[in-house]
Amino acid sequence: MLRRWRSLRGRSQLDLSGDAGISQRHISFIESGRSLPSRATLMTLARSLDIPMRERNALLLAAGYAPTYSEARWDADEMRSVTRALDRMLVQHEPYPALVLDRYWNVLTTNDSAPRFFGHFVDLDRFSKPRNLLHLIFDPNGLRPSIASWELAAQALLQRVHTESVGRVLDDPTRELIESLLAFPDVPHAWPPEPARGAKASLPVIPITFIWRGGLLNYFSMVATVGTPATVATQELRLECMFPADDTTEVTHLAHFK
Repeated sequence: MLRRWRSLRGRSQLDLSGDAGISQRHISFIESGRSLPSRATLMTLARSLDIPMRERNALLLAAGYAPTYSEARWDADEMRSVTRALDRMLVQHEPYPALVLDRYWNVLTTNDSAPRFFGHFVDLDRFSKPRNLLHLIFDPNGLRPSIASWELAAQALLQRVHTESVGRVLDDPTRELIESLLAFPDVPHAWPPEPARGAKASLPVIPITFIWRGGLLNYFSMVATVGTPATVATQELRLECMFPADDTTEVTHLAHFK
């Protein structure tokens, strides 16, 4: 596991040795199974390789140690301070949509505006909870018919899956998510994860554009994460806030979706 993470980070044993202050020989012995590292040594190596908390727990278990980081649910009692902060942020973002997502884009909770907005384009009751935001966007029976330049938006979202994956590494569930998206009709498997291009010249972002009553509504997202996470759930939570990308969209939104 340590060798895999070192390879994923593109680091040699010598590089890791210099960063972690642990001899290259000891790192080599750990990777070959000739030496069992102490918990402190393992955590030092994990920090040097920027291994996500969930995977650090797996690394500790593999070495025979108890996990360090709580894997309690996002809505557990110990998460109350974080969930209260999220609730405040969701309310403050009214009347625009805001959603709390896990690392696999499953919707955990929203403000009132989010289902009200998306409900204008699709019957959300047809999709079981927890709803997956990407599935809703890629599904021909979901939001997809209501999104202008859908191919551009979909490619940009696939790029986000790569760049925003926890630890900047695609784990197996994330790969399964990507495969499920590529399995929807008319989604080219050859789509590369390179940044999608084609944003309007007047906008500094690639918006997601909805078709509404013969016109177009442009929105973009800003994402908030917990700055100093101490549990697995806090590291994996994301607050996605949608904003109007132009004055026309803002006026229309306030008139029809508030």
